[in-house]
Amino acid sequence: MSNEEPEVYEKTARSTVNRYRPRAKYDHETIHGIIDSSLVLHVSFNPTSIDEDPFPTILPMLGCTGSYTADGAEETSATAIYLHGHIASRFMKLPNSPSVHDQALPGVPVCVAATHVDGIILAITPFNHSCNYRSAVIHGYATLVEDPGEKMYALKLMTDNIVPERWDNSRVPPTEAEMKSTGVIRVDIVSASAKIRAAPPGSDKTDVADEETRKRVWTGSVPTHIKYGTPVPAGENVKAEVPNYITNWISEENSKGEIYSRKIVS
Repeated sequence: MSNEEPEVYEKTARSTVNRYRPRAKYDHETIHGIIDSSLVLHVSFNPTSIDEDPFPTILPMLGCTGSYTADGAEETSATAIYLHGHIASRFMKLPNSPSVHDQALPGVPVCVAATHVDGIILAITPFNHSCNYRSAVIHGYATLVEDPGEKMYALKLMTDNIVPERWDNSRVPPTEAEMKSTGVIRVDIVSASAKIRAAPPGSDKTDVADEETRKRVWTGSVPTHIKYGTPVPAGENVKAEVPNYITNWISEENSKGEIYSRKIVS
């Protein structure tokens, strides 16, 4: 067993959790794990000009964390968040916008958020109802990935993060047109924190002492997790059976989600 201290993100005024501080986590493993296991990441950023649009923007995107090692490099880059989208989208154009360069920023300031709901908590009073959850909030600077090696690394990483082994079991490598039309953003992390609730209901002592109310009101938890269904073949599909890498992944993910959501309230 390693005695090394876990790597943590430094607490800042921006990232420090103030409400329910014991639920806060700042270690890399927890934060990266929440990001990588979330089906959707929400990415928020400011418009290029307040005069043009006063409202902030938030986009649902696919992405995950990764650390790229360039060919011939001795060191691996710090862990960043990779996102992808069509090269013509506004978000993909932002890193080259005048507002970024005029302020001499290292990239577009963004916030990336991810959340898992692991259960619905039903206490005696509605004011003590809650959810079990895992959430992470990351702030960082977004830049467009220009290096072909890093771009290919990120695309494979994001594909396999959704379904492991999928990249090598699909039509690859991508065509030149596919690579030109797809942009990859790297978010270099500046600050990050996670917040987790993993517990059964917590009711006030006065409510717990009220036998009549307890007889009338059911309390407990409803475990919640993502359940992947039976694969449905596409009309174009001619492969006879669903590959093991897909069925095994479905089985493992469904089991893992159910076990965790029940264990934390038992």
